[in-house]
Amino acid sequence: MLGFLKEPVVVTAKINLSLVALTVMGLISRLWGLCYPRAVVFDEVYYGQFVSLYMKRIFFVDDSGPPFGHMLLALGGYLGGFDGNFLWNRIGAEYSMNVPVWSLRLLPALAGALCVPLAYQILVELHFSHCAALGAALLILLENSLITQSRFMLLESILIFFILLAVLSYLKFYNLQKHSAFSGSWWFWLLLTGVACSCAVGVKYMGLFTYMLLLATAGLHFWHMIGDQNLSNVSLVCHFLARGLALIIIPMGLYLSFFYVHLALLYRSGPHDQIMTSAFQASLEGGLARITQGQPLEVAYGSQITLRNVLGKPMQCWLHSHTNTYPIRYENGRGSSHQQQVTCYPFKDVNNWWIVKDPGMQQLVVSNPPRPVRHGHIVQLVHGITTRYLNTHDVAAPLSPHSQEVSCYIDYNISMPAQNLWRVEIVNRESDTDVWKTILSEVRFVHVNTSAVLKASGLSGASLPEWGYRQLEVVGEKLSKGYHQSMLWNVEEHRYGKSQEQKEREVELHSPTQMDISKNLSFMAKFTELQWKILTLKNEDTEHKYSSSALDWITMDTNIAYWLHPTSGAQIHLLGNVATWASANAAALVYLCLSLWYLLRRRRKIYDIPEDAWQLWMAAGGICGGGWAVNYLPFFLMEKTLFLYHYLPAVTFQILLIPVVLQHLSDHLCRSVLLKSMFSALVVAWFSWVYFVYCTFSPLTYGQPALAPAELRALRWKDTWNILIRKQ
Repeated sequence: MLGFLKEPVVVTAKINLSLVALTVMGLISRLWGLCYPRAVVFDEVYYGQFVSLYMKRIFFVDDSGPPFGHMLLALGGYLGGFDGNFLWNRIGAEYSMNVPVWSLRLLPALAGALCVPLAYQILVELHFSHCAALGAALLILLENSLITQSRFMLLESILIFFILLAVLSYLKFYNLQKHSAFSGSWWFWLLLTGVACSCAVGVKYMGLFTYMLLLATAGLHFWHMIGDQNLSNVSLVCHFLARGLALIIIPMGLYLSFFYVHLALLYRSGPHDQIMTSAFQASLEGGLARITQGQPLEVAYGSQITLRNVLGKPMQCWLHSHTNTYPIRYENGRGSSHQQQVTCYPFKDVNNWWIVKDPGMQQLVVSNPPRPVRHGHIVQLVHGITTRYLNTHDVAAPLSPHSQEVSCYIDYNISMPAQNLWRVEIVNRESDTDVWKTILSEVRFVHVNTSAVLKASGLSGASLPEWGYRQLEVVGEKLSKGYHQSMLWNVEEHRYGKSQEQKEREVELHSPTQMDISKNLSFMAKFTELQWKILTLKNEDTEHKYSSSALDWITMDTNIAYWLHPTSGAQIHLLGNVATWASANAAALVYLCLSLWYLLRRRRKIYDIPEDAWQLWMAAGGICGGGWAVNYLPFFLMEKTLFLYHYLPAVTFQILLIPVVLQHLSDHLCRSVLLKSMFSALVVAWFSWVYFVYCTFSPLTYGQPALAPAELRALRWKDTWNILIRKQ
């Protein structure tokens, strides 16, 4: 029974020493001197703030993309014991001793290093030679821009890693398709493709470009499978479902999980709360949650409330009034009602309080038991401090003459009676009998007499003049059929009014009723709101010293100075390997011209290369050339500030195209032994040039050694490069 113990247990394994060597060289090139400089480098000043907020569990919103990349950077900080206490206020600031610089920069550096063996394996899976694969890996290894971007707390190297991992995983899955469909390894690589795509999108939305490319490739391959008569209908359905699960369902679920972890980690109130809805703010510890804790949930007749506009951008504001009136005549000569001003005020103030009154009763207190206000009920809104009623009438608003003026009614004993009845419409109701709820309900107020809707028009326009204290205009919007957020309001602060006397009413406190409103906001509701904010909240784009256009990237007419030593000439620049970038452009042009030539010849039934070589050529072009196109061309349609680092995913694919073209030229255009020998000698000379350029610019890649002004001037190979030279 124990006979198997008589023989030794032997494990044999095939180790690709070239792959091991490439991995080691990649690690050395990215990890060497990782703590240098011990100062904030370029966008570390931006991402470092988010790492600190993660460490302190403080909520934030970054409009640049999803949270997965930020969480990976924060993981580095957590592993290094970072407490989040550092002021990320300027580039070049020296890190204090509590900042684990090596740990914070480790994950981007590892991701950048692993791109080297990934490039090798992608060329192998595309069925190119070991020599071509080795060349691709070495080009990635010696690419100065990729080294620079990998060595700091930035996201591009992580993005490129997941993009290349997704491509490699799909190629491995596809190559297993014919002989090992539905095997364990087949499933592993298919699932890893979906996971890597989701991670790429979770780091930056630029990952969507490669994800769409792989989905299109998978769709094309499945279309060819449909024509395979050897596959049964059941088998085709199984293939379709497997791809749908791995490439769509699982990535979507994983993408949701990034936000779930993000929201679970960031449970404290922070500086970005104000752009979120009141319900979202109330779900965070501290901030609005401290104010709303214990509020009554249901709004009743007699409730004292503040009304926050749902739009919340460019700033949050609350329905507000004060004793001042509209001027009798505006600057343009138009007349007003001279009623009490109603505005939207961007700060919390006692004049933001209103009382919900039943038009059929005089009392301004909540009865016992409370009578809740429901969808469709008619109410009057009484200003808490001045006790005047919210009113609108057929008078033009001060800044929006096509809309009605909104005021608090003053009886001047003239032929302008009060029109102060408003119908409550709960937009996000589940039924027509829904109760108006604190924070949760989004409400439109429709004027009974004119059907105008209460709207904070000032959020999309100019502020009121000096007579309106530069506050935001509120109007009655006529003939409104939509639910624009500027017309929606939610109750933020709420208490049940108990005193009929005005003096006592002004000092009433919150009711002691304990109602945890945050439990009513589900994860999906929070995810939907946060995702919408990320997609729609855009910081005002300003021209940056190192911003560039997409056209500048191809010829590398631009660079970015990442860091400058305060005393010496040592500096770090994002600058590509000129030899590699020029060769990548040439390879793309050669590939395009040759492809068009082959297509024209094949149309005439002239086949210059064998069919398998043609399929190989097109497949490599689809991945490498297609990867470059989908990661580059969309930037011509984007209205945002662009930088050279946005081009790095695209140029990575373009670099992979170089050995593809070189091998093709060697195999199919160099027909004689002499031509092949000459071509090989040219390739060696060219690669020596690539290595020479890498060594030449490595002081600007690694920031050391410091160069003299004359040496720096010698590195300014283009007039458009901004190499920093100190005046002597």
